[in-house]
Amino acid sequence: MVRIESKQPRKQRKARYNAPSHMKSKFLSAPMSDALKEKYQKKTLRVVKGDTVKVMRGDHVGEEGLVDAIDTRKTKLVVHGVSSTKADGTEVPRTVDASKVQITKLNLDDPRRVAKLEETK
Repeated sequence: MVRIESKQPRKQRKARYNAPSHMKSKFLSAPMSDALKEKYQKKTLRVVKGDTVKVMRGDHVGEEGLVDAIDTRKTKLVVHGVSSTKADGTEVPRTVDASKVQITKLNLDDPRRVAKLEETK
């Protein structure tokens, strides 16, 4: 994470906002479900497109869906099924913070990700 000595919220927010892209990637990690924790001996993992996540906080709590997109600049996820209704009635996807979801099923298409998970076993 961004190393900052201050405890002031404004400086914490500024550090996250101005963090370099390789550090913003770390902000996209989410806790794993109990079954996945037991299987891989890891508590958190970076969310990738294709993972199945469950929303744990907010208006859409309990909803589960695939991750459709990831915005690394804003450090937000777009989850299939989580949307807001506009005034004219159209549905628009709603972004969710990675810390507010739980990974329930992993996308194991990437061999490097599989190798990284296997080495911690």
